[in-house]
Amino acid sequence: MTKKPSKKVRESAVDNHTYKIFPNDLNHYGTAFGGMIMAICDRIALVVAERHSRKTCVTASVDSMHFLRPAGEGDILLFNAAINRSWTTSMEIGIRVEAERFQTGEKRHIVSAYFTFIALDDHKKPTEVPAVEPETPLEKRRYEEAGDRRESRKKDAEVRVKKRTNIV
Repeated sequence: MTKKPSKKVRESAVDNHTYKIFPNDLNHYGTAFGGMIMAICDRIALVVAERHSRKTCVTASVDSMHFLRPAGEGDILLFNAAINRSWTTSMEIGIRVEAERFQTGEKRHIVSAYFTFIALDDHKKPTEVPAVEPETPLEKRRYEEAGDRRESRKKDAEVRVKKRTNIV
């Protein structure tokens, strides 16, 4: 594989993608259905991964999807997504979702999540992706934290493998 030039975070970011919550988006308690929000997050994170890599990408994992507050009928969801870091063939995309009350303009942070994507070549094999070039202090912090999360994912995977091999 030949090394691709690095890319800036802003080159692939999605800012303020909006989604209006209607009655068919609600669960039994009258709040936005979490699975619907997860699906939108996955699609938006995919856009970021494919913009960054210029390749077809697939979701490899979802880390730390935290539903912090509910959103309800009439709220406007604002999705923001950006690449935090890339490795050889994988990328971590961070998502932040806010709910906005259209009557007042009040916004509240409702979801945070991290998605890992793998870029694929024309033969559906993992392929190299560009490095990330963080510019702002926030992007640099997210870059470093993505490395910490990756190490945790690797350690968790090792523990799972060990547990499976010890089962009789």
